[in-house]
Amino acid sequence: MIALRPATGDDAAAIAAIYAPHVLAGTVSFEVEAPDPQTMQARMARADGLYPWIVATTGADQGGVLGYAYATRFSERDAYRWAVETTIYVADVAQRQGVGRLLYQGLIHTLRAQGFTQAIARIALPNNASITLHEQVGFRRAGVFRAIGHKHGQWIDVGYWQCMLAEPASPPLEPRRFTDIGVRRS
Repeated sequence: MIALRPATGDDAAAIAAIYAPHVLAGTVSFEVEAPDPQTMQARMARADGLYPWIVATTGADQGGVLGYAYATRFSERDAYRWAVETTIYVADVAQRQGVGRLLYQGLIHTLRAQGFTQAIARIALPNNASITLHEQVGFRRAGVFRAIGHKHGQWIDVGYWQCMLAEPASPPLEPRRFTDIGVRRS
């Protein structure tokens, strides 16, 4: 059974291992050096309890990490604080088993419960599997930047997909902390 839970510092090595092949051999990440577990742990800590980091595991507490999803601030400008940028990676051994969809649904439900209004995803193109996943969970294409990144000897387009999490209210309430909400499934 696949379970979702908040990521902890103990998951940093598994998260780094899932991410590394995408950095080293692929073009879906624009990083060129794979971050080590300590770097991943520091990134998780920068979420400061506000932004969720979620892992899918093979068991409720002790199972191996199959994938991870997280959100970060969309922009440093304060007026954007109700918008987040989302990221998801699934281990090669867990591809096409519904892990990505389960993770993204959990992330979206959690972000909604927190009070965020928009989720933005960047997708290096072409990437039909990622586009399909994003659109299955409610993202819609918002635009494309042509030849914006260069990696492995090629120029890469990046598409932006947007998911409305909630109708923006005026005045908006401040987003609630992930540490207060936890992972939501619905």
